Amino acid sequence: MTALIYIGAALAEIAGCFAFWAWLRMGKSPVWLAPGIASLILFAWLLTRVDSDAAGRAYAAYGGIYICASLLWLWGVEGVRPDRWDVGGAVLCLVGTCVILLGPRGA
Repeated sequence: MTALIYIGAALAEIAGCFAFWAWLRMGKSPVWLAPGIASLILFAWLLTRVDSDAAGRAYAAYGGIYICASLLWLWGVEGVRPDRWDVGGAVLCLVGTCVILLGPRGA
């Protein structure tokens, strides 16, 4: 379930941030901000649904998912294919996400 929450949060965050990007960098209407703000609220709410004993750990693990989702957005929405360095960096981040999420916890 955590993976699905992280994926949903990543899509909500990217969509919300892209709305601001479109308004400020692409000259889109300020009307884009309303769904962008709603999307960012959804993102924040979704991150609170992650089963974690600490917010910082949940956010840190989320980072790798966000990076991968951002590259998929780059490719799917912006039409720019990620290069090998993008993919390699994303894989490295996913390894970090797995270490944070799956690492043994103890004293």
